[in-house]
Amino acid sequence: MKLQLEPDVAFGVHPEFSVVAAVSDDHPFLDEVLRKHHFRHNSTLDLYTLADGTPHSTAVRAVARASREFQDVGLSVAADPRIMLPPPIPTSDGASVRQALPGQSLTALTGELHELRRSADVADVLEQILDEHHDVVGDLEEFIDTAAAWCDRLGTANGRELGQHLRTIAHHVAFLGDQLVTAQLDLAVMPDVTPEGAPPLADVPLLPRYELPSVTHTARAALASSPNRPAAQSTSPDEAARSPAAPSSPRRTR
Repeated sequence: MKLQLEPDVAFGVHPEFSVVAAVSDDHPFLDEVLRKHHFRHNSTLDLYTLADGTPHSTAVRAVARASREFQDVGLSVAADPRIMLPPPIPTSDGASVRQALPGQSLTALTGELHELRRSADVADVLEQILDEHHDVVGDLEEFIDTAAAWCDRLGTANGRELGQHLRTIAHHVAFLGDQLVTAQLDLAVMPDVTPEGAPPLADVPLLPRYELPSVTHTARAALASSPNRPAAQSTSPDEAARSPAAPSSPRRTR
């Protein structure tokens, strides 16, 4: 496809340098904005490139933010849609291949971890999951709350019970979000870097998670007595010890 008008700035994909930018002239403003978003001019190619090893999501954000800044002052921008396609996800031998989706899918962000060496870069990827405008955890919490409200509309004992159960799950999701924020902040201040001889991430076996009691126990404990059930019976000491208390962390607001 041939453009009728040449854009002021064009972003594309280079086989060697990944995401690159080209400008129509040597206007200082174009150079200033691109450098602000970590693009540097390559005199040999006469293109602006990002630093070698820049994570894919960082490159996508740099293109989006620079494009918005150009468009805000009336400049025209063209971008190759292939910029949104994440790199393939490395897998260990015999493991099933996970297909990365364009944009900021969790699969794409997980794939980026295979390319990172610094703790701060991992924190940057995790920050995208907790981003104020694209908060995966907050979106899940809102969906569960809405599903709980839908159950309430049934006007039945079972509907109210399931609605309360869902709200307990939403509370746990909010608590999870708070814990992820803490982990992201810890990673951001860690100076650690994986050594050169570290094995590929795909070859490192995932350790089993700690066994935690099901959230169902907490949910059931929070439910009011249903007209369809006998009154709540006393809980044995053993059952009480196995039932975790609901997180005391306050619910986050969006």
